[in-house]
Amino acid sequence: MPAEMRWTFQCALAACLMLAALAPAASWAARRPSGPYPAGATRASFTLSRGQPAKRRARAASHPPAKQGKPALGGDPARALLGFQAMQRNYYILGSGLYKGEPFSYLWPFSQALAATVTANEVPALRRQLGRELKARMIGLGDYFDGDNSGAPEGTFTSAQAAFDGAVAPPAGPGGTKYYDDNDWVGLELLRLYRLTHERAALNLAEQIMAFEMAGWQASPELGCPGGIPFSNSPQNSERNTITTAPAAELGVRLYAFTGNAAYLQFAEQAYAWVRTCLLEPSGLYGDHVNKRGIVEPRLWSYTQGAMIGAGTLLYQATGNPEYLTQASQTAQAAGAYFTPSRLGGEIPFFPSVYFRNLMYYDAVTQTSGARSQAQSYVDYFWAHLRTSSDLFVYGSPPSGQLLVQAAIVQIYALLSSSPSTYF
Repeated sequence: MPAEMRWTFQCALAACLMLAALAPAASWAARRPSGPYPAGATRASFTLSRGQPAKRRARAASHPPAKQGKPALGGDPARALLGFQAMQRNYYILGSGLYKGEPFSYLWPFSQALAATVTANEVPALRRQLGRELKARMIGLGDYFDGDNSGAPEGTFTSAQAAFDGAVAPPAGPGGTKYYDDNDWVGLELLRLYRLTHERAALNLAEQIMAFEMAGWQASPELGCPGGIPFSNSPQNSERNTITTAPAAELGVRLYAFTGNAAYLQFAEQAYAWVRTCLLEPSGLYGDHVNKRGIVEPRLWSYTQGAMIGAGTLLYQATGNPEYLTQASQTAQAAGAYFTPSRLGGEIPFFPSVYFRNLMYYDAVTQTSGARSQAQSYVDYFWAHLRTSSDLFVYGSPPSGQLLVQAAIVQIYALLSSSPSTYF
């Protein structure tokens, strides 16, 4: 990006993020239903009680937050490390493997803390300091796994496949609804963790998530535009989403690469084709979801476009079919025109973190550029203007720290510090 264009991007980003910090966050909060799974993964005070099971304390006690102090490195890696350390100081519950929430965080923010941990470990300068954190995340992740429901009711929700609950599973938490997009994020990170550690359990869990996603495919001919993956496994759910189906396609492609199982690639192609058929708008961008009558909700989010850019790019690499890359290029161009700094600044940082990861991966494959400089400007504005003295990043109205926000900014700094070949 030329210097004058970068300056324009920075100026526009500064204005929009300042407004975002002062304005209500209703636009992104609407992405999650109210009630049992609130949109804001807000921090809550929590002290490990004496009644906490000794087994839980013992199994994670050897994984304290990363050591404090100024890192002996600079630039993006240093900022990724400082942000990660702040995430651990402020949100991690020492001795539990979990993060603070109500009393524990929901799976959505936990999945991004996992992503931040894995991505930071892809930075060679950070791996020695943060390698032990991978085991701690796996310990915490295990508390969300519901492996024995066998279709049994959980309140008003029914699950047919073992997967990760939206909240910590019983006995430590209420368990309940399983969100397909949250499981997608976890599955993708498990595969990246497997590549780092060669722990077979990570690959096995990713395959279990894929089974959950594939079982969620909505093929009923009574639906408008049959197919797609729903937002959750709640019987009341009636929408099928880009952000559940496109990342499932990405997960399928990556599992095919690791296992050679052609069924995963076949499902990935089917999922990607369904999104293009049912949710592609005349603008060249993808709507949010389609309801049971086949009516599209046209709301545009950066991460939905990013997931389709990434899915197309990965499918091109897996199949050699140039049509996939052409489609990814078309989406990247349309997204670049639409998602101005103002629009990106109006979304919770988790959305741009997904967008930038996919777009920078696409840039690397196509040997194009632009996404990296935008991502750099985005996080550097947070560093300069939306960071507290304790290195917490803030967002919303009033500006406040959240695990979801912190993990997103750490991820982007870590992505900027590592090779795009590690992004998936």
